[in-house]
Amino acid sequence: MKKYILDFRVVENTKLHDNYALLKLKPDNNEPLPDMLPGQFVEVRVDRSPGTFLRRPISINFVDSTRNELWLLIRKAGEGTRTLCDLKQGDSINLVLPLGNTFSLPDETDSNILLIGGGVGIAPMLYWGKYLKERNYTPKFLLGFRSDKDILQYEMFRQFGDVYISTEDGSLGEKGFVTQHSLLNSKLDKLYVCGPKPMMVAVARFAHERNISCEVSLENMMACGVGACLCCVEDTIEGNTCVCKEGPIFNIEKLKWQI
Repeated sequence: MKKYILDFRVVENTKLHDNYALLKLKPDNNEPLPDMLPGQFVEVRVDRSPGTFLRRPISINFVDSTRNELWLLIRKAGEGTRTLCDLKQGDSINLVLPLGNTFSLPDETDSNILLIGGGVGIAPMLYWGKYLKERNYTPKFLLGFRSDKDILQYEMFRQFGDVYISTEDGSLGEKGFVTQHSLLNSKLDKLYVCGPKPMMVAVARFAHERNISCEVSLENMMACGVGACLCCVEDTIEGNTCVCKEGPIFNIEKLKWQI
């Protein structure tokens, strides 16, 4: 898939939470958005941040083709992401996109499809849920947060499938981690997961033990996005692999998480 370096303008910046912002972007030249697939990401140049030298990898949260908008869900984690969260309507932002691979479609016989996201790891699951729904699949979503105050994009997810929630304090949905949710006791044919690595490893081991097909979206530090800097290397059964180039989506059986 062809890669682009493009300037976008911010058409909306919504503060979803003290630590999260949803940026809605349009190409500066008003040309149609490039083709993008669920699971792919962009590399964002952070201007007006003297201490930020490298681009920041951000998952593609959603593509609204009717409005020609690209959505990025950004969590404040350091100077670079704080700068991005503070962008104003009309500000310009430079992206390299689209980068990485995509999720694989379920088999035609897979009727129990579960998308699991934790924290900012919910980001790629929204666009993936839309993509599946448009292809006549019926996904379910299991989203994990610390509390009901941390819930993100709940109504958006509900457009594409049933949504189940787990919160660590039990303030909404089931109490505990996503790995403890009762939904995992039901019949499952295919799992897709993104979130903190300990969460993904736990779900991967669960899936491996039960012979459930599972793909994860890794969030290694991806400084360049093209496999040049080697910051994002992951040890796989095929050797060291650049997540930004060969991923970020991996079948769990290719990872060494079960060893």
